[in-house]
Amino acid sequence: QVQLVESGGGLVQAGDSLRVSCAASGSTTSRYTMAWFRQAPGKEREFVSRIWSGGSTLYADSLKGRFTISRDNTKNTAFLQMNSLKPEDTAIYVCAATPGYGGVSPSEYNFWGQGTQVTVSS
Repeated sequence: QVQLVESGGGLVQAGDSLRVSCAASGSTTSRYTMAWFRQAPGKEREFVSRIWSGGSTLYADSLKGRFTISRDNTKNTAFLQMNSLKPEDTAIYVCAATPGYGGVSPSEYNFWGQGTQVTVSS
């Protein structure tokens, strides 16, 4: 069983940068896909990015160039660097993990964190 704990969220202004982290425990996640989703009030959960164990990454088209996902397998931690933040990026950012090669659908992920709130003011 894998437990995921996000951190690093907060209140920032439009144009600012923020890095959120996802610390895994309970099992090594070096062979897992780590992913970020987000959910804004009144909206469905939305895929943000994922990174495979070998480092291959995928981003939502609308976020390419602003967001960067990374991982440190020695620390069992994944990161999401968010630059040039916009008010529409306001959401709860949730970390997910699954063994092997995960994709863009929440249904592909076995383990979820509680999320961290990111609020971007205009």
